[in-house]
Amino acid sequence: MILAQIPASELRTRLARGHLALQVGPFRFRVTSPLASVSEGLATLYPDFELVAEDEFIDFHVSVTPPAGVRRWIRPQANFSFDGRVPFKPLPADQAMPMLEWGLNWVISNHAHQYLMLHAAVVERNGRAMILPAPPGSGKSTLCAGLVNRDWRLLSDELTLIRLTDGLVVPISRPVSLKNRSIEIVRGLGRHVVVGTPCADTGKGTVAHMRPPTDSVRRMAEPARPAWVVFPQFIQNGEPTCEARGKSTAFVELVHNAFNYNLLGLAGFNALSGLVDACDVHRITYGSLEQAYTAIDALTGE
Repeated sequence: MILAQIPASELRTRLARGHLALQVGPFRFRVTSPLASVSEGLATLYPDFELVAEDEFIDFHVSVTPPAGVRRWIRPQANFSFDGRVPFKPLPADQAMPMLEWGLNWVISNHAHQYLMLHAAVVERNGRAMILPAPPGSGKSTLCAGLVNRDWRLLSDELTLIRLTDGLVVPISRPVSLKNRSIEIVRGLGRHVVVGTPCADTGKGTVAHMRPPTDSVRRMAEPARPAWVVFPQFIQNGEPTCEARGKSTAFVELVHNAFNYNLLGLAGFNALSGLVDACDVHRITYGSLEQAYTAIDALTGE
């Protein structure tokens, strides 16, 4: 059964009582929240995700709930908690759904050390994955959303999971995070694109999330072999460029983009060096999505 098959009233009840668990890539999350915005956000962004039975093992228990005291009613707030611990300061209650998304990123990046984890988007076509590492503000997520709507499969928007045993990328096809101007750009990609309710005045500006395509969600059990590492950089009104990167330079840059490279020791070195050896490496700059598409089509020969 998938989440979309639950009536809205039952979804709210399950969520409030802690009886909603989702299969999200290789992980199982139990989510608890009495907040209507979280229930509505899950219905909008996660309709195709499989539900996990009550008696199945759960990897992570998370919740987004109002704090005790007057902040339930006066300037309401929300807390994210993981296994009963509260790792972040509370946020305004209207930021509850983005807080859940950020919290899931935090949980995975701090605990899934069976993988080498990179801060990078990753997409796939014909069994070959393209990894897009970039700092905030580079246009990574907008480019990821654009590629996904041009027949690339979404593997992840934020976290690239490299399996230590064979170097394959393990999908975790969650909603794509969008900020500020990119929200309208992605909405303009087509009527089939579903973007959740924007949330203003966050620490990142106005944020919203794009629903992952149904096909990407259904194929989360299918890993992909890395073929390209592309460092993207959006430059307003800039001219497009594409240049090959040396593999030693790319290795160092990827170390800086890794969440747990140092923690993994030799296993991390072997996984990252194998990744770099297996991939063509380039850096592209672009002033529009169309320019980025042209560069990537030339790189991939597709």
